[in-house]
Amino acid sequence: MIDDFAKSSLHGRLRRDREALLWKLDGLSEYDARRPLTATGTNLLGLVKHVAGVEARYFGEVFDRPSPEPLPRWQDHDGSDMWAAEDEARDQIIGFYRRTWEHSDATIDELALDAPGHVPWWPEPHAGTNLFAILVHVLGETNRHAGHADILREGVDGRTGMRPEHETRIDEEARTALCAKIERAARSAAAPSSRS
Repeated sequence: MIDDFAKSSLHGRLRRDREALLWKLDGLSEYDARRPLTATGTNLLGLVKHVAGVEARYFGEVFDRPSPEPLPRWQDHDGSDMWAAEDEARDQIIGFYRRTWEHSDATIDELALDAPGHVPWWPEPHAGTNLFAILVHVLGETNRHAGHADILREGVDGRTGMRPEHETRIDEEARTALCAKIERAARSAAAPSSRS
């Protein structure tokens, strides 16, 4: 009974966070979806592409259920999963992610939480694992990158939140006042006289 509850809870959270990540692309121009937003080149469409590949591998190869989508060999990883090339359409990447969900969901639905798996890119003795550990791992990875996407999207146009129904209208005056208050607190805390 606890296994069913755990599996259902983890899977539900994964589904929620997948949608949150995709929502961060809504309404963005091609340029804003793809442009580097950090010094390391992190970008919104690249995060979706990366998480799609991560999920395809972990719920595919790890359980000997290879993704029906073509994937480069994990040994050939070169970082190109972190950004979209000119010839990769946004709809193509989103479609790949959604089709990956279907394959992953089938793996999750069909296997027990203690079903054994093997992660060849993890060092021994950690390569042997099970569905529970992989669900937790992929949920963490998806959640982490959805958080990155949330901050990046806020930097692009100020939009925040996990889902459209939780988004509130942007009050620029209130945001500016709050940021000024936080800035004053940071400067005050960093001032030499505040540490005496």
